[in-house]
Amino acid sequence: MRNNVEFVTDKEANVEPMIKELEAAGHPVGGTGNSVSSLAHTQGWLHCDIPATDASGVVKSLMDELFHDFTHEEMPNRVRMSTSCCEINCGGQADIAIVVQHTRPPRINHEILKNICEMPSTVARCPVAAIRPTTVNGQPSLMVVEEKCIVCGACFGACPAMEINHPDYSKLAIWVGGKNANARTKPSNMKLVAHGLPNNPPRWPEVAEVVKKILAAYKEGGRDWERVGEWIDRIGWKAFFEQTGLPFDKFMIDNYRHARSSFNQSTHIRF
Repeated sequence: MRNNVEFVTDKEANVEPMIKELEAAGHPVGGTGNSVSSLAHTQGWLHCDIPATDASGVVKSLMDELFHDFTHEEMPNRVRMSTSCCEINCGGQADIAIVVQHTRPPRINHEILKNICEMPSTVARCPVAAIRPTTVNGQPSLMVVEEKCIVCGACFGACPAMEINHPDYSKLAIWVGGKNANARTKPSNMKLVAHGLPNNPPRWPEVAEVVKKILAAYKEGGRDWERVGEWIDRIGWKAFFEQTGLPFDKFMIDNYRHARSSFNQSTHIRF
């Protein structure tokens, strides 16, 4: 679910009886205080125009795995988690986020593109101007400059012929340390800590394993009221990877500097 069901009462004496009644009816009660809150997520296949996985399914499988952490306030602080069925639209700056990761540029279906896609809109959809008009077999079409493409999948929403989803190349990645609030410390952006995880329904066990490792290390080493990002800032990224047991590789180094020359800074489209 996107949110918990919340009950409001004007008397504190009503709280415990209400909790007992809900639990007796089989409803989990939690997500408040220093616990794992309900995962915020998109609706996957039902809602998104560029889905590569079913975010609702990831949420269901994770909440089954994290049931104890949802119903018990045992974390240093509240843990906000999110999932996203695409790579660019939803997910937010969460303590832990599961986000789709495409690993190759789209393959263009030229046979249907001219019949189902508005080419100027598709070109404009690319944030790094990697899509260009071209001619294929004497017919107008599009091409992708793969050296500039950041495999975000934005073009697929404007043009289904820009086929980027693939069971072997659409993976899941995990980001940590995001924070929207300015309580205690300033807001912060998430950082990549795991990538290339299999998009493996219906239970996504590889994703659950990584998330549980992060939560276990945070629960063990975080100080009272530290959010996940604050805990990492204090111990350092080297200690984070050591304590979680997650592998580190070069793709997690934030050294992207190509945006100045590749960013689509103009709305003027030429054919």
